[in-house]
Parts: sequence; structure tokens; C-alpha cells
Amino acid sequence: MKTWLKALWARRTRADDGMTTAEYAMGTIAACAFAAVLYKVVTSPSVQAALESLIGQALHAKS
Repeated sequence: MKTWLKALWARRTRADDGMTTAEYAMGTIAACAFAAVLYKVVTSPSVQAALESLIGQALHAKS
């Protein structure tokens, strides 16, 4: 491989070593926000009733 290509590849791989602390923080905040919204949806009365109905039908299904 040519030297300039090796240097270009080395520079490219060092540029994307991983996420920075700020990116981790934003990812964590986004994951927590998504979890909070999901919790609110799943604990709502209408969704709980639908899940109970679905589970009840599955438990009482005849094979």
C-alpha cells in the first residue's frame, strides 16, 4: 500500500475512535426520555386493559 494511503487511513481511523462524553450524555438523556414516555404509555389505563385482555385470551385459549 502506498504511504499516502496508509497515512490517510490512519488519520481516518483515529478520527472515529468513539463517542465523546457529550455524545454519551445526550444518548443517555434520550434513552431516559424514551423510557419515561414508554412507561407512561404502558401504565395508562387503556393500555393496561388491552394488555390484560390479551393475556387473558392467551391463557384461556383452547388448543
